[in-house]
Amino acid sequence: MAKRVVLVKHEGSPRDDRAAIWLARQGFELHWRSPYAGDGLEVPDDSVAGTVLYGGPQGIPEIDRHPFLAEEARWVERCLRRDIPVLGLCLGGQIVAHALGAAVGPGPDGLHEFGYYELFPTDAGRAVIPEGLVVTQAHFHEFAVPEGAELLAKSELYRHQAFRYDGNAFAFQFHPEITGEGFRRWQDADWAPWGEPGVQTREEQDTHAAAHDPAQHDWFVGFLEQLFGRPDSGG
Repeated sequence: MAKRVVLVKHEGSPRDDRAAIWLARQGFELHWRSPYAGDGLEVPDDSVAGTVLYGGPQGIPEIDRHPFLAEEARWVERCLRRDIPVLGLCLGGQIVAHALGAAVGPGPDGLHEFGYYELFPTDAGRAVIPEGLVVTQAHFHEFAVPEGAELLAKSELYRHQAFRYDGNAFAFQFHPEITGEGFRRWQDADWAPWGEPGVQTREEQDTHAAAHDPAQHDWFVGFLEQLFGRPDSGG
């Protein structure tokens, strides 16, 4: 049986993101979990090939109101102890940071990133993130870099966009998993932060998406293959 990847959701959007699509096409078994809706997270075993923690409307500063986030942090800790690949995206990246003891909170000066923004890789990050990569963003919180982790990239507005910990655990503040269709849903959502400082106009977003999203897609699927590999072909 193909190995499982545990996909942790924080809201009820369609399951049509790039990570899920690529993992399914490679033959991984997708094991969806929604702790916010009452799903539990088991102790990881040898059948787990990796885990992806997605974004969502909750926040680590409100973890007392959302105790399932603490359960997810414990899940991350268990995966790290077993050397299971971990990918945290936006809120998911903040959960990874929290599990590793780093602070999470609002970004500088109330700035939001909502649209498509260029990343600037660090020296350590150039092996992971290419120069000039423009990525999908939707956030106003950020994580600190945990002790023992490597900062991989920043943006013009946010100093911490990605880190790597212990080789195969990654936290991204951005959303490379979101397809063009998925981002159009975000643009039309009630929560879209139009008018907040740092937010691009819809016209700017659409222009950047057309120019840069294909490169983001190609980079991200290559990154996923490096992180998760391919499932075992044996039974």
